[in-house]
Amino acid sequence: MPIFLLLLVVPLVEIAAFIVIGGQIGVAATLILILVTAIIGTMLLRRQGLAIVQQIRQELEANRIPARQLADGAMIAVAGILLLTPGFVTDAIGFALFVPAFRALVWRQIGKRLDVTVKSAQGPAPRHPDIVELDESEYSADGDPHSPWRGGKN
Repeated sequence: MPIFLLLLVVPLVEIAAFIVIGGQIGVAATLILILVTAIIGTMLLRRQGLAIVQQIRQELEANRIPARQLADGAMIAVAGILLLTPGFVTDAIGFALFVPAFRALVWRQIGKRLDVTVKSAQGPAPRHPDIVELDESEYSADGDPHSPWRGGKN
């Protein structure tokens, strides 16, 4: 779905949901419900976000690519944004993304379309012919007092 249609359809669906739900439970209850979902979303984002960061760190320390954990982290970030956005439809999608089983389903659909390639350098990086490396004995931190680059001082 093109972004333009998404930006048009989502607000229209949210407005319709506000009208229907607001008509059933009242304006005050609707506003309180939106505020409560934002607070719950913030707490879930903090808890699950920190857990994902820890899992990513563990995968990297084990020299494994944390592709699944990075995808989970991205989905959790999107869930947090959706829960902070006022609306019932975005809240439903946001809460679904906080559920690990739903994220696994999304990952299965997205993961098979991804191709992760790892490139690493073996040994020292190749030298560039225009770069001259100096030893500590070949330069001075004080520099030349007569240098034209010393800010105009001779």
